Amino acid sequence: MKICVVGTGYVGLVAGTCLADMGHSIICVDSDVNKIDRLLRGEVPIYEPGLDHLIHRNVREGRLEFTTDGVASVRRAEVVYIAVGTPPAADGSADLSGVFAVARMIALAMERHTTVVIKSTVPVGTADRVREVLSQHTTLGFDVVSNPEFLKEGAAIEDFMRPDRIVVGCRDEGTRKVMHEIYSPLVRTGKPILFMDNRSAELCKYAANAFLATRISFINELARLCELVGADVDAVRRGAGSDSRIGLRFFFPGAGYGGSCFPKDVQALMSTAADAGMPLQILDAVHAVNEAQKKVVGQKVLSRLGEDLGGRRIGIWGLAFKPQTDDMREAPALVIIEQLLAAGAEIVVYDPEAMHEAKRSLGDRVTYATTALEAIQGADAVVLVTEWNEFRAPDWDAVAAALRGRDVFDGRNIWEPEVVEGHGLRYTGIGRPRPSNP
Repeated sequence: MKICVVGTGYVGLVAGTCLADMGHSIICVDSDVNKIDRLLRGEVPIYEPGLDHLIHRNVREGRLEFTTDGVASVRRAEVVYIAVGTPPAADGSADLSGVFAVARMIALAMERHTTVVIKSTVPVGTADRVREVLSQHTTLGFDVVSNPEFLKEGAAIEDFMRPDRIVVGCRDEGTRKVMHEIYSPLVRTGKPILFMDNRSAELCKYAANAFLATRISFINELARLCELVGADVDAVRRGAGSDSRIGLRFFFPGAGYGGSCFPKDVQALMSTAADAGMPLQILDAVHAVNEAQKKVVGQKVLSRLGEDLGGRRIGIWGLAFKPQTDDMREAPALVIIEQLLAAGAEIVVYDPEAMHEAKRSLGDRVTYATTALEAIQGADAVVLVTEWNEFRAPDWDAVAAALRGRDVFDGRNIWEPEVVEGHGLRYTGIGRPRPSNP
C-alpha cells in the first residue's frame, strides 16, 4: 500500500519505518529541511535501539523515502498519517495547530479518496475538527481515523511490531477494511485490533498514560511515607504488587516520571476534563505528587551535605528521563541539577546517550564527562538519576577510590544498600530505611 507519513519525529519516524519494513511503500514528510537532509544522508535524528538498521535497510530496498514535499507525497498516497507534535500550550491543553495545518495541506493536495489517519496524540473531538478542516478545502471523499500510538521509548520497534493491542477509531466500513489490511500482519499471535468510534479511540491513549502515571505517583508517595514510618518501599511494593489485580510493572519508586508523554498527556486530559466541567481530582494529585517527587533526590543531597554546596562537587549518573533513549524532555535530572546548582555545587554529568541533549539544556553550567568514573572523580557524592544498565553493577572499589566523599544517592533503588555500605560508602535511596553508616 502507498502510505504517506507527515512528521518525522519520534512517532512518525518509527511508524513509517516499521510500516516500510512490513512491505508498504512509505514516504515520510517533514517541513524541517535539516532533519530531512540528515535522513537523506543516512543519519538518524533520534536515538532508538535498532531504528537506524531498519531505516537503512528499507531505504536501500526502496520502500522508504524522505522529503519536504508534502503536496507531491499526498498525491501519491492512498493513506496519509498525521504524526506531528501536539505540545502542551500554556494552559496544559494540547496545541493542535500542527495537526490542522497538515489537514489543510492534505485537503488541498489529495486527488482521490484518501484515508487520513491521526497518529498524533490528540484530545477527544480532534477527529471531528479534522473532518471539518478537510471538508472546507476539498469535495473529494475521505475518512478520518483515530489511531493512537502506544510506543515506549527504548522499545518502540518491539511495541509497534508486536503490540498488546491496536486501537482504531473510524466510521466507515470500507475504512475499517483498509486499516485491517495494514495492521493484520501484526496481530497474528491473537492480540486484538480494537475498532471503535473516534472519540473513544482518542481517549484510550490518555486513559492509558494517565493510569500508568497514577501508579508511579502512588508508589512514589508511598515511598515518602515509608521513610517516615520506617518501612521499606521495595518490600511494600513486592507485597502489594504480587496481587494479580495490581502487578509490579510501573510500580517502582524513583525520581519522578518525565518524557514526552506522561507529563503532557496527564495535563491534556486534565484540560479536557476541565473544559467538560468535570475536573479530575485524582490526576490533579498525580501531577502535583510528580512535580514534588522530582525534587526529592536533590533535597536528600542538601539534607546530607548541607544547604550551601559551595566548593562541593557532585557527579550525576544518568540524564535522559529513562534508559534506552536520549530524550530529556521533562527529565527529573534537570530539576535535580538546577537544585544543586542553585545551592552552589559544581556538577559533573554523564549519560550514555543524552549528552548532546544535555548540552542544549544545560550549556556550560555543568561539566561533561566521557565515562561514569570520570564524572565522579574527586566528587563529594554520586547521584544516580537514570537506571542505565551500565550503572547497575558498578565496581564499588573503583567508585570509592574515585570519590572524595562517601555519599551515594540512588534515585532509582537499583543498588543493594548493604553492598554499597560494605565498601565504606553511605547509601541513600528512595523510601528505604536510613543507612546504618553515620
